[in-house]
Amino acid sequence: MTGFTFANPLFLWLLIIVPGIIAWYFFRLQKTTASLQVPGLNQFERSGITFRNQLRHLLFAMQVLAVILLVFVLARPQKTDRFQNSTTEGIDIILTLDISGSMLARDFKPDRLEASKNVATEFISGRPYDRIGLVVFSGESFTQCPLTSDHAVLINLMREIKSGMIEDGTALGNGLATAVNRIKDSKAKSKVIILLTDGVNNRGEIAPETAADIAKTFGIRVYTIGVGTQGLAPYPVQTPFGMQYQDMQVEIDEALLRDIAAKTGGKYFRATDNNKLVQVYNEIDKLEKSKIDVRQFTRREEKYMMPALIAFILLITGILTRNTIYKSLT
Repeated sequence: MTGFTFANPLFLWLLIIVPGIIAWYFFRLQKTTASLQVPGLNQFERSGITFRNQLRHLLFAMQVLAVILLVFVLARPQKTDRFQNSTTEGIDIILTLDISGSMLARDFKPDRLEASKNVATEFISGRPYDRIGLVVFSGESFTQCPLTSDHAVLINLMREIKSGMIEDGTALGNGLATAVNRIKDSKAKSKVIILLTDGVNNRGEIAPETAADIAKTFGIRVYTIGVGTQGLAPYPVQTPFGMQYQDMQVEIDEALLRDIAAKTGGKYFRATDNNKLVQVYNEIDKLEKSKIDVRQFTRREEKYMMPALIAFILLITGILTRNTIYKSLT
């Protein structure tokens, strides 16, 4: 089904000036046209009317048409294909992000946390039909954004995340349990948690294994991502001289992350740099494709180019005509 609409319809109110322009033209024409009555000279009645005099009315008509077309251009006419049946992906996903102090390590650019936020933002943008939420954790956990289809709001909340928002530590079990609590009642056919961390569970009241068992009970798949290079990485350390970076051993409980993923039907990934992290999210994106049929707005085709071109030609023609044929009359 197709239709014709205007993106800025308020500009159409400018068309009310057109009758005024026409009225002003005829009023001016009457004021500037002299009449002389001479008996017996009927045969000369049209002798003063030349092709040039008649063509000036056409020039005015071209100008009025150009004004009308320019108003249409400002209103931005669009041809809209209103609905189209298509097949897309639709999944509920909770991103669970570690924001502990170690996420400021510089083995990623600019650091682990910012790299993770940037890649997650691209992942969100690439899944317009999914509901996605965001949980963050360090020494404790909380929901930064519940499941939503408003990805602009989600991305803005993602950008506001920073290390130090909550007490430091790595409460891996609490983070996973909070994510499970946010998605367990979802009616979606596919429920997914993406859990990203760079450390070892050392805080919280809930054991990660317990949280994984709860996720399994509710049919939630958990994809786990270990973030950090192999060997040493520059970690931020507070000193009397301010924050400094020292090379420290990267410690990720990969056995635990593998167990969580395997128990819930997910998969474990290790990201050792920015590119590997991008590849991880791309692989998860390919794995999680649940096809659903939707009917949606699909396409709006701008139609202002043709009226703009015609208006331009009319204006240029008018200018050239006034400066050539009508130069002596104006």
